[in-house]
Amino acid sequence: MIAEASLTVILLLFAGAGVVICGCGIMMTGIADKIADRTGLGEAIVGAVILGAATSLSGTVVSVTAALDGRASLAFSNSIGGIAAQTAFLALADLVHRRANLEHAAAEVTNIIQGVILLGLLMLPFAALTTPEWTILAIHPVSFLIPAVYVMGLFVSRTTREQPMWKPVRTRETRADTPDDEDEGSARKSTPRLFGEFGALMLGMGVAGWVIAQTGSELTDRLGFSASLVGALMTAVVTSLPELVTTLAAVRRGALQLAVGGIIGGNTFDTLFLSAADAAYRDGSLYHAAAMSDYFWIVAAALMTVVLLAGLIVREKDGPAGIGVESVLILGLYAAAAGLQILVF
Repeated sequence: MIAEASLTVILLLFAGAGVVICGCGIMMTGIADKIADRTGLGEAIVGAVILGAATSLSGTVVSVTAALDGRASLAFSNSIGGIAAQTAFLALADLVHRRANLEHAAAEVTNIIQGVILLGLLMLPFAALTTPEWTILAIHPVSFLIPAVYVMGLFVSRTTREQPMWKPVRTRETRADTPDDEDEGSARKSTPRLFGEFGALMLGMGVAGWVIAQTGSELTDRLGFSASLVGALMTAVVTSLPELVTTLAAVRRGALQLAVGGIIGGNTFDTLFLSAADAAYRDGSLYHAAAMSDYFWIVAAALMTVVLLAGLIVREKDGPAGIGVESVLILGLYAAAAGLQILVF
């Protein structure tokens, strides 16, 4: 049906799906914050696991749908391009938090551990690329390794939170992860009901993700854009909008660990797109079918993550334009990567 629609209708469907994703993301943030308080898991863990995974659902649908259609480059670049875009969103959130540099105020060792795990996961596709194209049922062994490392990382993160070997220095600007007082309406809702509402919003995002995948594929064919460009700068950005919305909303609520954890956790979860897409891609290894322009975004995402980790460790209180130097560098790296994608690739 979408293939028979006019270009105008396709663009409207693409934009409409993006609006649905944003709306669901806004409502998810408040629910996730309440779940963090009620379960005692903390904002960083809930942001990394529950909120990060949920807001990444639409992107997962895009990558899997593209892989099923044999579009390896679109599936790959959508996953990695989303990681780069979401890291840039965290720098934008730093502009909203005016009291101090966001990476200084949101001191949390769990987020640093998640960032280290993310860097390791980003190296695994390169490991697949530089080894023979071995597959098991048309699935590369790295696709089995990625989720195993991800799950191991969750256990390490939880252990680090419960039994930290070091703690960040508390300053006047540091925002501690403490439970908030619930309003009367929220207090009447049971925890299972909160999870149910969260699940319903996830379903809406999944449907919107499918629409994004179909319209993105049509735009690739009709406008003659490269799959890498559409995946990294169009579908990835649109499906990453929940991370931008939820991060800005979390910062305004004062849930700073939730904001940072949601981005880093969402980025870590996004690497699972590759495993799912490789399983859906039936023409061999997705990692060998992807183009060098797709792997370029792994380099960009890894560099941006290194800068973010440095900011979380150094914890500069302020910097140019009222934000940290790392936020300026992250935005500069993303702008440079996007410019190279458009002009060179």
